[in-house]
Amino acid sequence: MTTQKNSTAVVLGAGLMGRLLACALAQRGHRVEVFDAGGPLAENAAARVAAAMLAPLAESAVTELPVVRMGQHGLTRWPQLLAELEQPVFFQQSGTLVLWHRQDTAEAERFSGQLARTSAALPSLPQARRLNATGLTELEPALEHRFAQGLYLPHEGQLDNRELLTALAQRMQALGVTVHWNSPRTPAEIDPGPGAWLFDCRGLGAQPQWAALRGVRGEVARVHAPGVSLSRPTRLLHPRYPLYIAPKPGGMFVIGATEIESDDLSPASVRSTLELLSAAYTVHPGFGEARIIEMGVQLRPTLPDNLPEIRLAAPRRLQINGLYRHGFLIAPAILDAALQAMDNGHSALAEQWGLSLINET
Repeated sequence: MTTQKNSTAVVLGAGLMGRLLACALAQRGHRVEVFDAGGPLAENAAARVAAAMLAPLAESAVTELPVVRMGQHGLTRWPQLLAELEQPVFFQQSGTLVLWHRQDTAEAERFSGQLARTSAALPSLPQARRLNATGLTELEPALEHRFAQGLYLPHEGQLDNRELLTALAQRMQALGVTVHWNSPRTPAEIDPGPGAWLFDCRGLGAQPQWAALRGVRGEVARVHAPGVSLSRPTRLLHPRYPLYIAPKPGGMFVIGATEIESDDLSPASVRSTLELLSAAYTVHPGFGEARIIEMGVQLRPTLPDNLPEIRLAAPRRLQINGLYRHGFLIAPAILDAALQAMDNGHSALAEQWGLSLINET
């Protein structure tokens, strides 16, 4: 299957995946048209309510090796993708710090064991380093010996999700992509014309085409805490709700933990908000004086195995879904595999990573 350049491509959904795909297609010389249910700020997209951490080893404690492999690829590809944008986007690759309180040592040992198994299966991943109180304080002086031990996961990273979404919207405009904001469409409502491609990246909006697709609720706090000087994403282990704190520019922090099997999009509960912010306070007391800018709630599109999938559902009809909580981590890999599938009907990269790519044509 050889793709003709300068053909038409229609993208449904302009969240993270849709924007990346639209830019890549336009750069390849295609005439690209995008339809999205929301606006340029991606207010309906799961990508807007995210910490955008790029942590393949850390995530291996809660996911499978295909996601870890794709995350490795993503860490290499993100700097290349960001370099193509006109607007700068905060990107950091200073590693991940993992902490725990003494009473949660058993959870830390379970977590460490999983990381060791991942490192054995993927020796190309930088291994976790165990730190004592002195080592932790040297790495993050703001911790001031509040933790007796921890783990440092080198080379992991993060970016600013909202800066990226804005920069991708501007890039689409610069590339001449025609975007229809606040204009939801289904595949049945689109006739891209003979020889044209149709890409469905609508996440939960594509549930009629993915019977098993479900939403997993996530709740995230954005706080302004200029008195806190954590310099890298930090995770606090807990048997019930492991916490993450991702520092962003300007004294902003994204704090998250809860993951609820629900398609409820109502505001965050008092209980989960108290748990979230109380746990952050135990990491650094400066969060007690932070200002809550936003409590965000969104649903992550998730398939039964919690792994992503690409489908060639019909000739020149490609569907992407199920990125779950790993969207920013694996999006570059999904992009590259989808472009290979577009060109060839299959993807050597997908086979290499164990990414599900189903050709139904």
